Amino acid sequence: MGSAILSGLLDATRPTTDTNGSASAKISRFIVSTKSAASAHRLCDEFREDECRVDIRHSQNHLAMQGADIVLLACKPYLAEEVLSEPSVREALAGKLVISIMAGKTPEAIEKYIYGDSPADAVESKAIIVRAMPNVAARLRQSMTIIEINNSLSLDLTDTLTWIFEQIGKVKFLAPDLFDIGTMLVGSSIAVLTVPLDGILDGCVAEGIRRADALEMAAQNLIGMAGLLREGVHPAILRESISSPRGCTIQGLLTVEKEGVRGACAQAMINGARHLKEIP
Repeated sequence: MGSAILSGLLDATRPTTDTNGSASAKISRFIVSTKSAASAHRLCDEFREDECRVDIRHSQNHLAMQGADIVLLACKPYLAEEVLSEPSVREALAGKLVISIMAGKTPEAIEKYIYGDSPADAVESKAIIVRAMPNVAARLRQSMTIIEINNSLSLDLTDTLTWIFEQIGKVKFLAPDLFDIGTMLVGSSIAVLTVPLDGILDGCVAEGIRRADALEMAAQNLIGMAGLLREGVHPAILRESISSPRGCTIQGLLTVEKEGVRGACAQAMINGARHLKEIP
């Protein structure tokens, strides 16, 4: 996910002869710290075109944090404690905006990793921690990103936070109690939806269409459906408008309802959200 966001932000802030430079004014350089040398080398190859704007390192987390004005935490959630309890991290993050895209990790948990059990009044210039969740479409600047509402954020920081994620797609603010199910919706539902999509492709192949052709047509169908939904067409109205008496569409709909596809999709969202709440 981190590399997808970086790719989208690099594209959004790349100076061109057609821009007035307003995008690059907010973010001019990026520092990346990876866990392994192999990951660093892979990213160096991937972002070679922008090497003058991207400093890629490995095993130098606190130095990367120290050199940044805004810090994006994009490591795996199970690595959070290891990364944030490193020596010098507390000092490196002092007073900075820290954006976490680690699923299931609340600002309170992240704060505990950084500061341990230190009393709040004993910590000078604490980091300002905010949760956000984009998705892999950030690479195409088509992400839907949710940001957790944080009433302690200043207007300037809220504007900066919004601007960052607007460069890679759409942004919506959600209350803390809705953030886990929101994470499933924007972050995981793309993966969940690939399962019925694969089933549709399998059916087309079974009836004679080449898989590559079926995928091309299905992708365009999804783009069209997204456009209709964005215009405010309700899914039920959309289904009804396509279903003709004695037609093939209603037969397909009856089949997926009989097989419990609707319930399975709903339960997938519920189970995923519950799992996020259980992450220590």
